[in-house]
Amino acid sequence: MEITAALVKELREKTGAGMMDCKKALTEAGGDLEKATNYLREQGILKAAKKADRAVNEGIVFSYIHPGDKLGVLVEVNCETDFVARNTDFRDLVKNIAMQVAAANPRVIIRDELPSDLIEQEKKIYRTQAINEGRPEKIIDKIVEGKLEKYFQEACLLEQPFIKDPNRTIKDLLTEKIAVIGENISVRRFVRYRLGE
Repeated sequence: MEITAALVKELREKTGAGMMDCKKALTEAGGDLEKATNYLREQGILKAAKKADRAVNEGIVFSYIHPGDKLGVLVEVNCETDFVARNTDFRDLVKNIAMQVAAANPRVIIRDELPSDLIEQEKKIYRTQAINEGRPEKIIDKIVEGKLEKYFQEACLLEQPFIKDPNRTIKDLLTEKIAVIGENISVRRFVRYRLGE
């Protein structure tokens, strides 16, 4: 199938990827837009991994106030250039992250930020629960690890299921945006305010 400029333009508008990347993806996919989109996503994940070590010194601080004015979030998300910081896709990502923090109330960004004594305390609680439920000793460690993973998914922003699409995590969302935008992106910090807390 011939890869026309119109087809390349359509894929570019759909994905935000560069013209040459779109043309290559369409060539690989035999002109199929859906397959080309998937190809870009697959390649983007590889590209995103390569960009993970690049410095992120630009970005924005975004404020989100939930309707009703009783819940607010400030979030700082960094990127490599001020050009990207002004980009609509980047700003939409930051807004989605702020809404995620408002809705899901994470404690930290990544699991390494959780205090080790808190993790040990959670393990003790899960172990005691399993013993009280009469679980066999040989599977208690697996139960504790499973519950701990579930805790990480609730407490760590990047591991949480995205509120608008629970089949993707916030980390997946970041990776996809890195692939499309072409720069490293990092959630630096956030704070969540609820009236009266």
